[in-house]
Amino acid sequence: MLVTGLPRSGTSWTGKMLAASGELVYVNEPLNPQHPPGRCPGVLNAHVTHRFQYICPDNEETWLPAFADTVALRYRFLAELRRNRSPYDLARMVRYGTAFTAGRLAGRRALLDDPFALFSAGWFAERLGCRVVILLRDPVSFVGSWQRLGWTVYFHELLEQPLLLRDHPHLEALRGLVGCQDRLTKAVALWRAARTVAADLAARHPGIRLARYEDLAAAPREGFRRLYGRLGLTWSPRAEERISRACTAPTTDEDGFAWTGLSRTAYRPMDSRRALSTAAGRLTPEETRRVRELAFPP
Repeated sequence: MLVTGLPRSGTSWTGKMLAASGELVYVNEPLNPQHPPGRCPGVLNAHVTHRFQYICPDNEETWLPAFADTVALRYRFLAELRRNRSPYDLARMVRYGTAFTAGRLAGRRALLDDPFALFSAGWFAERLGCRVVILLRDPVSFVGSWQRLGWTVYFHELLEQPLLLRDHPHLEALRGLVGCQDRLTKAVALWRAARTVAADLAARHPGIRLARYEDLAAAPREGFRRLYGRLGLTWSPRAEERISRACTAPTTDEDGFAWTGLSRTAYRPMDSRRALSTAAGRLTPEETRRVRELAFPP
């Protein structure tokens, strides 16, 4: 199973809520080029060269066997030891190695939480048989989250991948923003490009489902109960209790972003309904107007 969408679209939160079923082993961002959480060959024994690495049948020679191991929960201990030997890495190896082995023996499935897999979601559905959820977030909340964190978009990560441009030619329009210093404009452009790709992938692949972050956050129990049914997961009293507790936790910040734990996930329990109102106030009224105009041009 794959949960994807742009970074700051709620993939970590959604992945953790799905893992509350007890039927999945949570795997955080194997395609993230930053170490950690990425560049861990025990989890994914392949070399990631770009953010939003594009994988398709034409370049799958390395990726297919690597991800076949990942989704089958076969941890590559020797490969991990050859590359990462710090105390933190060794602790992480023990954690993931144990989780993979125990999950495989118990018949659990892998759940990949990876926003960097968005453009490759069709390949995951077709070649690996993954059920895919693509998270969509309101552009104002999405851009506000990126602005708060000081993030910017580097479009060359997409434009340097010829196969990606071949299969998603509308991304070529982003070339005009290379070198642009307006972070808000670039974030909205990425949001629009991702929305187009997500709609196209969902139309072409029956195993891909779109989910709105705002719908899940506003009514988490009802939203995740429906999502569980669509993904073939068991909606049990234990899962419902875990989700209810995680989505009503007091937080001081809407996004709750921090690399925490050995998984290095940004997930934190949060009051999901309160998060929606907090997210709406991240931008000034003028910035909000600009985002709306850029995201939904006449």
